[in-house]
Amino acid sequence: MTSEVDQVEAVGDGSDGPLGRQGPSAPRRAKPIRRLDRVIIRFAGDSGDGMQLTGDRFTSETASFGNDLSTLPNFPAEIRAPAGTLPGVSSFQLHFADHDILTPGDAPNVLVAMNPAALKANIADLPRGAEIIVNTDEFTKRALSKVGYALDPLSDGSLEAYHLHKVPLTTLTLEALKESGLARKDAERAKNMFALGLLSWMYHRPTHGTEGFLRQKFAKRPEIAEANISAFRAGWNFGETTEDFAVSYEIPPARLPAGRYRNISGNLALSYGLIAASRRSGLPLFLGSYPITPASDILHELSKHKNFGVRTFQAEDEIAGVGAALGAAFGGALGVTTTSGPGVALKSETIGLAVSLELPLLVVDIQRGGPSTGLPTKTEQADLLQAMFGRNGEAPVPIVAPATPAECFAAALEAARIAVTYRTPVLLLSDGYLANGSEPWLIPEVDELPEIKPGFATGPNTPDGSFWPYLRDPQTLARPWAVPGTPGLEHRIGGIEKQDGTGNISYDPANHDLMVRTRQAKVDGVAVPPLEVDDPDKLARVLVLGWGSTYGPITAAVRRLRADGAHIAQAHLRHLNPFPANLGAVLGSYERVIVPEMNLGQLALLLRAKYLVDAQSYNQVRGLPFKAQQLADVLWAAIGTLEGNDGDE
Repeated sequence: MTSEVDQVEAVGDGSDGPLGRQGPSAPRRAKPIRRLDRVIIRFAGDSGDGMQLTGDRFTSETASFGNDLSTLPNFPAEIRAPAGTLPGVSSFQLHFADHDILTPGDAPNVLVAMNPAALKANIADLPRGAEIIVNTDEFTKRALSKVGYALDPLSDGSLEAYHLHKVPLTTLTLEALKESGLARKDAERAKNMFALGLLSWMYHRPTHGTEGFLRQKFAKRPEIAEANISAFRAGWNFGETTEDFAVSYEIPPARLPAGRYRNISGNLALSYGLIAASRRSGLPLFLGSYPITPASDILHELSKHKNFGVRTFQAEDEIAGVGAALGAAFGGALGVTTTSGPGVALKSETIGLAVSLELPLLVVDIQRGGPSTGLPTKTEQADLLQAMFGRNGEAPVPIVAPATPAECFAAALEAARIAVTYRTPVLLLSDGYLANGSEPWLIPEVDELPEIKPGFATGPNTPDGSFWPYLRDPQTLARPWAVPGTPGLEHRIGGIEKQDGTGNISYDPANHDLMVRTRQAKVDGVAVPPLEVDDPDKLARVLVLGWGSTYGPITAAVRRLRADGAHIAQAHLRHLNPFPANLGAVLGSYERVIVPEMNLGQLALLLRAKYLVDAQSYNQVRGLPFKAQQLADVLWAAIGTLEGNDGDE
């Protein structure tokens, strides 16, 4: 925890924070309040302990309070992993602050460990002096031996470097609910709400939103709702009355640009972006999708918005999903299919068909650890080369990659703009970190969103009064989009090569060469903004270039280096095909280019091939995002090497 200022306030008025939000009623005593500028909290337990729900609720209240925040959910792929084991640990990390932040944080200041497995799986990430809150009821001999503890870490001295709070969460929850009438097993399930109440007191979080959420979530079982609320309030009151927690903490709201905000995850932002694209284009939105982690939430969300003309089709497999989406595009809709890397592999032939038919199609790839089934719930960005080349023949497609969870909204709009304007399938590369992570999102005004003009064909387009389906727009090289059933616009479709202009089947070698080059030229000609370089003093010799979700850790690392007096430039690619027109000039302006990626160097490979630059990779494929300090150390070394070489001369 940083920038601590101790102060004591009298807190007998029932408020739970500086804005006077009401917390659970209880006799209150004056306790010191320590003011911080940021904190990182990690909730950890079995995948059945409700850690994702607990973290999500704490995040929602933090967002409503006005802090800037960033989250990192982390959970097993199994629906119910073995209880009490290391593979079964689920965690949720939240970083919130009174200023702009970019990552969920490198190391937690607070760990809430619901059992020995949660403690053992996360202890290595904690810095000295961190606070650990453990559920002592779960530290039985059997539970300890299950994860390899020969001695109880709560009493053997191994945690002396930390501030340890031993709390019998299960016992206290059962005591709070003894009059509820619930069976013991049902009452025990509320221990995560007790922990949430304790942390809400500890960090002055609002409480009314959580109570309202619980009443709504369990509306059909009000006794469960009231039990969870009672456990939540009991946790709050425990923090206020116990001697074990001598202080509480206050993190003031962040000073963000004026506007209306909400907390949003990447998948939710992407869903809203697709709906916005539908409204701004006037096209009905059709999603053809097969459920796959971590993309399924987009299907779930879009299925709720029939009132916006959204149609969702849960297909029997990935191939059917993309086929239905392409069929919808042929029929004049905004066709979308969502998936992850394994699904893209199955969809590749139909994506190639969309390239040949030259129809707008959005293919959303929420990347995850691979290959094959790989790590379904972990993040990776190793599908770039698959997006670029993963089809037979010469089948180029534009590629767009958001940098933050909130930016997924704009990326969906941009992908739709390109697809509709240039009549081409577009790959949108998000990943598990962006999809499940969240941050405040400044809600834009509708009039500020870009307009997308489909420009359907309405009649013949040749002097003789006939319709040629491949007669192109001279600016975009896009062919006409003719809705089936429009009189006079009958035309042939299919995967066999078309004759330029007429669209008739053609096996002519010269025509095939022309069509291949034309489709490539169309993608190469997609208008994308120039690459912006952040190089404030123009003295940097090292450029760090990223794409996708590496933006947060890279930017945080660059800030650390600049705060220590280093000169370093940063740029981030949102468009990966085509690259911005000035990318080559940017790369040539620096003596060293470092490319951090959560793969084995895919973007670096493309840069080396296209621009003949010595782009140097820094890679990890651990299923987790980079840590800012980790990148800062690498970049310091790169800068130091250049300066050392100068000294040798």
